Amino acid sequence: MEGEWIDTTIGEQITLQRGIDITKLEQRDGTVPVISSGGVSSYHDTPAASGPGVVLGRKGVVGSVYFVASNYWPHDTTLWVKDFHGNDPRFVYYFFRWMAPRIATMDVGSANPTLNRNHVHPIETRWPPVLEQRAIAHILGALDDKMELNRRMNETLEAIARAIFKSWFVDFDPVRAKAAGRQPFGMDAETAALFPNSFQGSRLGNIPKGWTVAPLGDHVEGVKGLSYKGAGLSDCGIPLHNLNSVYEGGGYKDDGIKFYTGEYKPRHVLHPGDLIVTNTEQGFDFLLIGYPAIVPKRFGEFGLFTHHLFRVQSLPGSPLRAQVLYHMLMSPALRDQVIACTNGTTVNMLSSDGLRMPLLVLPPTQLIRRFEEIADSLYLRSETNKDKSRTLAAIRDALLPKLISGEIRVPNI
Repeated sequence: MEGEWIDTTIGEQITLQRGIDITKLEQRDGTVPVISSGGVSSYHDTPAASGPGVVLGRKGVVGSVYFVASNYWPHDTTLWVKDFHGNDPRFVYYFFRWMAPRIATMDVGSANPTLNRNHVHPIETRWPPVLEQRAIAHILGALDDKMELNRRMNETLEAIARAIFKSWFVDFDPVRAKAAGRQPFGMDAETAALFPNSFQGSRLGNIPKGWTVAPLGDHVEGVKGLSYKGAGLSDCGIPLHNLNSVYEGGGYKDDGIKFYTGEYKPRHVLHPGDLIVTNTEQGFDFLLIGYPAIVPKRFGEFGLFTHHLFRVQSLPGSPLRAQVLYHMLMSPALRDQVIACTNGTTVNMLSSDGLRMPLLVLPPTQLIRRFEEIADSLYLRSETNKDKSRTLAAIRDALLPKLISGEIRVPNI
């Protein structure tokens, strides 16, 4: 690799600039990301900086680092690289990822954490030549690109499952097709035979002939989790699934897990594949409350869940299982009924009645099982992608400090 590493300062290699203030009222609809210290906060129609760019959290979230491929607007809560001085932008991004723990300690604020660029510029460091920068960025970037591809693939898999559920059990597309004398589009004959070719009236309007309407409480039981004490939380112990384990909008969030060493009862136990539903939300925006998630395998065969969640299980004799329940609770019609059962003053709460009172349209058991086969297959592929991404992240995190510091040189890998 041509050239040698040099002793230098950050300020000699790149120039940081304070971000540019812009209020929500000043923003216009567009596709230009506005990058704040917490990441993409909104979109505008005009960029203030050309991509690719690197942005650091300056105020609020000190030590955050973002790479932006497109043109963007660096918010006032950030520092952005105004001049790369010929250095590779993606290498600079990984350099600051490596520096992030140190930068996070450079808080000069009082009540609100704040980073001053004049404290970053003088930091002494070793710096590689551009060709080696590009090689380092290529190695680390390839790992991140594969993780991003896996993330997008999982979004597609989730979208496919939702689209099938909506088509079959909300819009009744196969029934409409058969009623019109057509074969349901993209469906094998065996699956198509499970759908009727006409409708009947019900309390929820017209539904496929032979299907029924029933309260959700006829089929499921919601059990509230463990009301735990903070003293029981630990860096290790039994996985404790909690309110932060569910994304706003539904789905399981891996990085929200806690660990617990205190006492619990058998009813507080969770297993992989169990369905959890949030029953608490600060405020009344309905971004989180009532949303479901399926517990993944990555935390082992045994876990606990907090009182901010319900474990939702099928009652004996019910054909409903986790996958179809998950998609039912994600569907707007059933979700609206669940939300209608929430109440509270400062904290919005969902009582167990919220899982008993809503009405659902119940398809035949054979059709439910067919959907579960498809949804389970898509879910397992998604979990495999997540496992692969965790492995890739571990490799990247192990390589990052060694490559950026020069401990490992690219020709030696």
